[in-house]
Amino acid sequence: MAGTGIDTSILHKGAHSASYFDLARSAGEGVEIVDFCIPCNPYFPTPEMFDELSRDLKNILKYYPSDSMGITKKLASVLGLHPQTVAMANGSTELITWIDHLLIKESVAIPIPTFGRWTDQPFETGKRVDMFPLQERDGFRLNLDDYVRFIRERNSRVAVICNVNNPDGNYIPRRDVIRFMDMLGDLDLVVIDESFIDFSDAEQYPSVGPDAVIRPNTVVLKSLGKNFGLHGIRFGYMLANPAIAATIGKALPKWNLNSLAEKVVFMIQEHEDEYEDSLRLLSRDRRGMAAELSRVPGLTVFPSQGNFILVKLPTEWSGVALRDFLVANHGVYTRECGNKLGMTSQFMRMVVRPARDVDRLIDGMMDYGRQFMARPQYDEEPIDSRRGWNNPNDVPDNLIQYPTRRSDYPGRRAAGQ
Repeated sequence: MAGTGIDTSILHKGAHSASYFDLARSAGEGVEIVDFCIPCNPYFPTPEMFDELSRDLKNILKYYPSDSMGITKKLASVLGLHPQTVAMANGSTELITWIDHLLIKESVAIPIPTFGRWTDQPFETGKRVDMFPLQERDGFRLNLDDYVRFIRERNSRVAVICNVNNPDGNYIPRRDVIRFMDMLGDLDLVVIDESFIDFSDAEQYPSVGPDAVIRPNTVVLKSLGKNFGLHGIRFGYMLANPAIAATIGKALPKWNLNSLAEKVVFMIQEHEDEYEDSLRLLSRDRRGMAAELSRVPGLTVFPSQGNFILVKLPTEWSGVALRDFLVANHGVYTRECGNKLGMTSQFMRMVVRPARDVDRLIDGMMDYGRQFMARPQYDEEPIDSRRGWNNPNDVPDNLIQYPTRRSDYPGRRAAGQ
């Protein structure tokens, strides 16, 4: 296939996005794939941290990890949490699975669109899934009062919200989430999935983790793989009162965490400044990328507090065709949202990446768009004449300025302390 040699039929197999490894194996020699699909932190770990992991790789692969309780205690210590309120697992998806098996008995309410496992997992075990549709006219923002009324009308026994929500990037202020938890104190369970909340800069301490652990029926989920840019390790954790945390913890295998996850947990404390820097850089890039996407004629760009941006394509464009075109001709991998409940293939989720990668994405989208409209609308000025975003020291005037570093410990921010 012209351009990259990638067989785009890979993208049409299964309900989920193709893996990076499938695409890389299909690509021609020397082809670099720029991943705008998998929502990963591009600035963390740092190259120095990867070097440290590489030096210890032999021992990491050769020896058993510590048991999960020991790793969980270390994570709790780093984040300033009580270990009895934490359960750590092989990714947040494993925790969703166990929450479904052990804590969801009859029905669960979930706004859509959202992370697909929150609908798919209960469906697979025969639960009733009460889906609350978010509206495009509202920018897919969740009105908590309307959602609570829906939960009461449906008599749902479990309620879930994702904050920040995937794929629209909407954020609910902490005070409102706390009010939501208190309004539903009589339910079997309330779940707040905070897998992407570290990327939000709307509040200094956005997490409701400390509020969940003192309530009788609330769980907060965290995804370390997304935050730390290490999806391949598969590690996440949940916060809840000791009774709920113990219920999940006892069901998890004794060695459910691998040695690489253990190594990273023990590295976190030594690299707190680098992690905070990565979040500041990503916030800057999110604003810059949104501005660049808004230059594409006919594209609707939704505001986001995640490490991704939702866009709606022009009417004549096809999300499936654009995704395939970008991979085949530009080596750019994107997420088309046609298989997300509550969305169509006119929507795409674009992961926030550095400016040089965004230039490649925009060039590919302009290239695709030329087949639909008059050529001048998609003709570009040379990249080096654009607004200077490629220079990391040249920050646009309309971006929020951040301090060079934070004085408070990042684990506190992640845990909401």
